[in-house]
Amino acid sequence: MPLALSAVIITFNEEANIGRCLTALAGVADEVLVVDSFSTDQTVEICRQHGARVIHHAFEGYVEQKNFATAAARHDHVLQLDADEVLTDELRRSIEQAKNHWQHAGYTLARLTNYCGTWVRHGGWYPDRKLRLYDRRLGRWEGLLLHERYELAPGQTVGALAGDLLHYSYHSVEQHVSQLNRFTSIAAAELALRGKRRVTVFHLLLKPLWKFVHGYFFRLGLLDGFAGLCIAGISAWGVFLKFAKLRTLPAPHPTAAA
Repeated sequence: MPLALSAVIITFNEEANIGRCLTALAGVADEVLVVDSFSTDQTVEICRQHGARVIHHAFEGYVEQKNFATAAARHDHVLQLDADEVLTDELRRSIEQAKNHWQHAGYTLARLTNYCGTWVRHGGWYPDRKLRLYDRRLGRWEGLLLHERYELAPGQTVGALAGDLLHYSYHSVEQHVSQLNRFTSIAAAELALRGKRRVTVFHLLLKPLWKFVHGYFFRLGLLDGFAGLCIAGISAWGVFLKFAKLRTLPAPHPTAAA
């Protein structure tokens, strides 16, 4: 008998994406659980129309929300997706095979991103493997404020599934820049929490320059045309913003002597 699988998705105002994601899950997941952060659009209604179970939970951070969703699932084997991600037919078949012949603690999925209408295959954006299919008894989501990841217990093995996870990321350059502004603020705060507050000319000039050169030339982002140029340029700007914001964060108050 195949393993029972729960697909879990966290949402907030995802009415433009969630229907596409849920349609591709039909027949693959034995349960679809959506943990919604009190959306104000039609997200919840669309989820219920697709037969998903919806739980409302205030957003406390990506790590906390994904651990909450994983724990709330009815089954121990979990497929975690974002609302703007879609399973391809090949990936659906791979997941079915894993359910029938589970061999690892978790499996990675290759993510193929659509940027402003272009599928991006270079610049370090593909295959962008993510561990998204896992046995929740053998790991948990880890991280601080940004760049959450699923960490398995020591000694556990990881498999790789065939097929792409389609990621519909940015619909416009404006959207990319807007999200970059938000994410760089979070990234700067995370660096500060980790005690890495030193900012030099190296961080403000050389690291952004290397980010562009590495992505556009060494990782062949130039082969993705205008999309590749935008990604390399905005990514470099993001490195500068992260360290500039870190530089301007107020210094922590000294702890009073005991």
